[in-house]
This record gives sequence, structure tokens and C-alpha cells, in this order.
Amino acid sequence: MSDALPLPLQLIWLVPLYGFSGMLLSLPWATGWIKRNGPRPAAYLNLLVTLLAVLHGSLAISEVVALGPQHLDFPWFQAADLDLRIGFDLSLTNLAALELVTTMSLVCQVFALGYLDKEWSLARFYALVGFFEGAMSGVVLSSNLFMSYFLLEMLTLSTYLLVGFWYAQPLVVTAARDAFLTKRVGDVLLLMGVVAVSAWAGSMEFDDLYAWAAQAREQNLITPLAGTLLGLGLIAGPMGKCAQFPMHLWLDEAMEGPNPASILRNSVVVTCGAIVLLKLMPVVAVSPIATDVLLVVGSISAVGGGLVAIAQVDLKRAFSYSTTSYLGLVFIAIALQQPGLALLLLFAHGLARALQFMSVGSIIATTNCQDLTELGGIGTRMPATATAFLVGSAGVVGLLPLGGFWCYGLLVEDFSHLAPGFAVIFLITNVLAAANVARVYRSVFLGPAMPKTKRTPEANWLMALPMVSLTVIVLLLPAIMQRIDPVPGINAFSLPVAAAVVASGVLGVVLGTLTPLDSFWSRSRQPVVRVVQDLLAYDFYTPEIYRRTVVNLVASMARFTRWFDIQVIKGGVDGIGRLSMATANGLKLTVSGQLQSYVLTVIVAVVVFIGALQVVRGGV
Repeated sequence: MSDALPLPLQLIWLVPLYGFSGMLLSLPWATGWIKRNGPRPAAYLNLLVTLLAVLHGSLAISEVVALGPQHLDFPWFQAADLDLRIGFDLSLTNLAALELVTTMSLVCQVFALGYLDKEWSLARFYALVGFFEGAMSGVVLSSNLFMSYFLLEMLTLSTYLLVGFWYAQPLVVTAARDAFLTKRVGDVLLLMGVVAVSAWAGSMEFDDLYAWAAQAREQNLITPLAGTLLGLGLIAGPMGKCAQFPMHLWLDEAMEGPNPASILRNSVVVTCGAIVLLKLMPVVAVSPIATDVLLVVGSISAVGGGLVAIAQVDLKRAFSYSTTSYLGLVFIAIALQQPGLALLLLFAHGLARALQFMSVGSIIATTNCQDLTELGGIGTRMPATATAFLVGSAGVVGLLPLGGFWCYGLLVEDFSHLAPGFAVIFLITNVLAAANVARVYRSVFLGPAMPKTKRTPEANWLMALPMVSLTVIVLLLPAIMQRIDPVPGINAFSLPVAAAVVASGVLGVVLGTLTPLDSFWSRSRQPVVRVVQDLLAYDFYTPEIYRRTVVNLVASMARFTRWFDIQVIKGGVDGIGRLSMATANGLKLTVSGQLQSYVLTVIVAVVVFIGALQVVRGGV
């Protein structure tokens, strides 16, 4: 660490600690040690430390703009040739991601004060959000693979705890368990890659790993098989965090948790996973097969997630699958070596998706319902929520002139020359997303009022304030993006590309508008349409396929090990025990109480023992 650096940069390590300190400050109320004044002080303390994190990050950005990127690291553990360090990469990109994390955490915590107004375990929720925020802040600032992996593990734990927040409900417990186990699969594979690459490269700093990866490609330091296994292991962790096929089901089930946590999961948590993949991509590129797998996974997730989303009748699940779809596009951009555009898409998606989920939370809090077939006619009753939904959805879809439009245009322009097939995938995904948004908007905000929406006042001010503030930010996003990286502009991409992006969005809106909606006949009466609808609604029957293959295989192995443990291991031990008891019962009948019997037995035993020794010695 350089003492010449300004104080906000020297103390940047405090930013992740702000979140963790919020967790610690909430514990007296979360554990019930303080009961007299309710749980709200824990929320206020968390808001205070998160505000400090936002301000600290803003000061750090201003210093980096003036001085350029900086690097800090601190020695942590050293033994033999193992040197583990805590490092922070202070680039403008990482600090912008840090501001996204802390700002979204702040607005979500304010939103949660209104959404969870009557929640008895409010302090526990804020403690978990503080833990969540600290882990995400550390991930985006980390300059080495060891620290990134450690913080990703903390992110997995916090996801499990937040999804299972309402643990008294059996479905919530199942969702939390599935989310944890699905992420654990990716984390274990990532750990294998971390161990392997640290042994080969001799360091876990990303800069050292990049140098080793370039040397490995030039000099063939590892075999193609080893490179492929390494690449697949390294991409498995981000695939799980970003809910990509085939580890995508957890994000859908995670919607069982509180909506403020869903806002963070669908905006910044998936962004953190993608940023880790961005940092690992130079190493993953050692294996062309791993890069191809990344492209295939991204394509399946983008198109498949968009198709599944349009068949959902649950309000939150309709957009969770859309998140999977958009992160698939990010994976494609990263695999095709477009990191700058991938980051722009991440920032645009993160803000717009958070606003979209805030409007969803406002609807759920007011109506106590998230079934699309039971909603309708609330557009005039909840104008702020309707506006937030429209702006957030337009930002996600990429309608002119919001930030998503510029990201789509730039990516389609590049891919039309680099890989035209993937440009088509981007446009198809945009069509599906626009159709889904239009379908949901019609179901929720238009049409006659339903029994559950006849009395739907606007959300309380604690929910409306962050929602309206984020609406303004999303509207100003193109200008913000131009300050971060002066890409959006009148000549950023060609007119045909702009027309194609606009046309794809308009086509999706038209399709969503023309799709027949019938709350009573939510499933079509046409057999062919019904089959397709069920296929998409049940995620191409992926859960059932997993149940019949992976789950059954694991269950069969568990049953076999249980049988082996009971019948062989335990049976063998029990058999020896029974033999010992039978022998003891037989020997007790030979006890006569006469001393000469015992002496004779000892003499016979000694003679037999000596004879056995003689036989063994003679054989040798």
C-alpha cells in the first residue's frame, strides 16, 4: 500500500466492512437481546453505514478519475511458497460496480422499511442484507482469485439465509435448500479450478494469472485436456451465481424470499457473478472448448429464459427468468471478448431490473397477490408504480433512448461483423423480453379491476421514494453511461442496426399486446397450444428431467450407501459383537473355581504359543 495515495483510496478496505458492521450492529435486535424499542433501530443503523459506503465510494471514484487506476494489497498469510494477500483493484470500472452495489443496497433498504413494515424479524433481515452488501462489495473490488472465491462463498451463504428468511413456510425452506445446493455445485467446481490454477501459476493475483495464461497459450504449458477442465471449472462458479443453464432453477425458486432481497438478487448479485467471470476470462480463454461452452450456455439461457418467462403466471417468476435471459447475453459478450460492452449491459440491466422489481414489490405489498390471473386495472390507482414499471421495463428491453437501447445497438453492431448468429440471438431475446413486458403490463395495469385490486392505493412513501428516485436514474442512465465510458452517441452504431433494435422491441410489444389474455382460461383450450404452453411454463420440464436423472441417481447412491453401511459395516461390527458374546457365554460355563484348572489352562496356552513360534521360526 502506498502512503502517497489519498485517504479515501488508502481506506477503501473499509467499504466492505461497512456492510459487515451493519450486520454486527443489528445483532442485538436480531437475537432479541434488546426488546424494548422494536427492531427499527437496526434498520436505521444499517442505512447509516450503507450511506457511508456510498459516500466513501463516491470519493474514491473522484480520486481515481484524477489519479488513474490504483492497486492496494495487504499481506495476510504466508507459509513456504504460499503467499495469500488481500488485494483491491481500484479501477474506474470496479469502483462504478461498487457504487452500483452500495447504491442499490441503500435504496433497497429504504424500500424494505415500507415493504416489511409489520415484519417482526426486521432486524434479522437487515443483518442479512448487511452481510450481503459486504460480500458483494468485496467481490467487485477484489484483485485476486482467493479473495474472490472466499467472498463468493459468503455470497452463497447470505443468499441461502435471505431466501429462507420466512423459514416457517415449507416451500421457502425447500427453495433456500435448492438455491444453496445448486450454487454449491458451481462453487465446488470453481474451487477445483482455483486450486489447479494457483498450483500452475504460483500466484492468485489476477495480473499474475493473466501473464501465466498468455505464456501458457504461447508455450503450451498445460495439455489441452487440462486447459479444458480448468476453463470449465472456472466458469462453473459464475454460471451458478448468474443462474445460467443448467444451474438456473435456483433464481426462480429464490423468489420465495422477501421482495427487497429479490431486487438485489436480480440486479447486483448476478452482476457480481458476471464481473468475476470477466476477471477470469483471460484465463478461461486458454481453452477454446471452455469458451465455446460459455457461448452455448449463454445462448441457451438467453433464448430459453425468454421463452419460459412469457409463459409464467407468477409476477416475480416472469421476471426472474428474464434475468437469466439477459445474463445469458452478458455471457455471450464476455465470451466474444467484449468486456466493455458487457459491463455497460450489466449496469443498464442492473438498474432497470431493480426498478422493475421495485414496482413488482409495490404491487405485491398493496394487493397481497402475485398471480397475474388475479390482477388487473391498477394502472390508474397506482400511477407511480405504473410509471416505474414502464420505465424499468423500457430500460431492460432497450427502447430508444434509454440505456438498454445503446447497449443493444453497440453489441449488435459488433456482433454483426464478428459473429452474426449471436447478433440474431440478441434481437430474438429483445423480442421475447418486450413481449413478456407487454403481456405483464396488460395483465396487471390494464383491463377491469379484479376482486383483489379494487382497493389498491399507491405504495407508502418509504417504498415510493426509492422507486421514484430510481426511475429518474434510469431515465438519466444514457448520460451517466457517457460519463463512465463515452460510448453512447449519435454515431455509435449504424442506422440499420438502430432500426433493427427498435424494430425488435416494437415487434415484441406488438406480440405481447396481441396475445389473448383470459384470466379464467389462463391455459389454452387448443391442444397444440396447450402443449407448448405447458412446455414453457414448466421450464421445458427441466426440474422433472433433473428429478428423474440427477436426483434419482444421487438418491440411489444414497440408498446404496445406507444399505452398505447398515448391512455390511454395521452388520459386520454387530456380528463380531455377537460372536464375542457367544464366546463369552460359552467360556463362563467352564469356570469351575478350582485353581488347578486355571494353572493347567495357562500352561497349555504357553505351550501352544511357544509351539507356534517354533513353527513360524522354522518356516522362516
